[in-house]
Amino acid sequence: MVEIIDGGITSPQGFRAAGVHSGVKYRSLDLGLLVSDVPATAFKAFTSNKVKAAPVLLMISQDTPRLSAIVVNSGNANALTGRRGLEDAQAMQKAVAAELNLVPTEVGVMSTGLIGRFMDMHKVQYGIGRAVKDLAVGHDADARITEAIMTTDTVKKECAVRVRLKDGTLVYIAAISKGSGMIAPHLKSLHGTTLTMITTDAVLTPAFEKNFQKILDDSMNMVSVDGDQSTNDTCLMMANGLAGGTPADDDPAFFEALSVVMTKIARTIAMDGEGASKLITVQINGAVDDTQARIAAKTIINSPLVKSAIFGSDPNYGRVMMALGNSGVDFNLEEVHLTIKGGDMEVPILDSGAPVFQEERSVEVVRMAMDNKEVILDLDLGVGDGKATAWGCDLTYDYVRINAEYAT
Repeated sequence: MVEIIDGGITSPQGFRAAGVHSGVKYRSLDLGLLVSDVPATAFKAFTSNKVKAAPVLLMISQDTPRLSAIVVNSGNANALTGRRGLEDAQAMQKAVAAELNLVPTEVGVMSTGLIGRFMDMHKVQYGIGRAVKDLAVGHDADARITEAIMTTDTVKKECAVRVRLKDGTLVYIAAISKGSGMIAPHLKSLHGTTLTMITTDAVLTPAFEKNFQKILDDSMNMVSVDGDQSTNDTCLMMANGLAGGTPADDDPAFFEALSVVMTKIARTIAMDGEGASKLITVQINGAVDDTQARIAAKTIINSPLVKSAIFGSDPNYGRVMMALGNSGVDFNLEEVHLTIKGGDMEVPILDSGAPVFQEERSVEVVRMAMDNKEVILDLDLGVGDGKATAWGCDLTYDYVRINAEYAT
């Protein structure tokens, strides 16, 4: 049984963390460091955007199977910075490696913030030196590294769990993430922004790669704030094996526990979308297969018209069906069922392709369901057993304001 605990990224054995102010941002914490006491098996996933930031390009080119540390800065994305950007990303690796007596390729690098600005490496290297001295375990260290990776985020995004595996080993899994805008991840393993770090003391081998990708496809890759995939999206997982036991690559308990962690992170990112006032959950059932269900869910969650309607609690179900039709997936309109849920209300909208309500009084009931912090769009496509869930947020005036002024 998976147990969510009051913990953070250093909850698994053998991990230490720090968050410091280096000066890249004016006042806030802006540089984080995560270290494993022993080399950890690494699982990596990066943006599929063809414009990739320097740290992403560097890590893809190295493709090392083990990591001992991850360094991350906020305030500067180190993207569209050419050769100098790559050299700066390498300099971050080398600075951490020199401080911790590591090989540079054992250090993961992440950056987030403004695009098209060169890094001030004097500040970054100063921050790395401070972070190494501040490495610690516990709530304060967890809080500081989580804050250090934030940009327009308004809440910290973290989750920690423990679970007993089938061989009896008790293992811990934890994750922190950032993300508020420029979010529509399409993370592929081995190959505004979400940066995610995952730690576990379980024993994993490279064979876990397929399950890692499956969990990403059902969690982080099902989040969309604005439909724009970042240049910097990165997810790094370190498994240091200090809990002992047999490899958990195919252990259902470990798979479930990591899924719980990543689903919570995904929901929190969507809930904290730039300017958001509501969490939108799209549940697709009855699709031809899970792949088509994912496509349908993401198309609906990405629709500006759907997001605007939910912001205004406007019961215009035609926008949901428009987005479904644009998705290109198979469905039988005569078998489609749409229900809107909010709070303790569950209101059928469309039944067998025809509206359930017409009267103004019925419309007000739908509006009341939509006037909640979480609005669920539940669609059955009537053509198979495929299912998927996507998370997003409404499109508000504040989203436009934030992004109209982001660089200034």
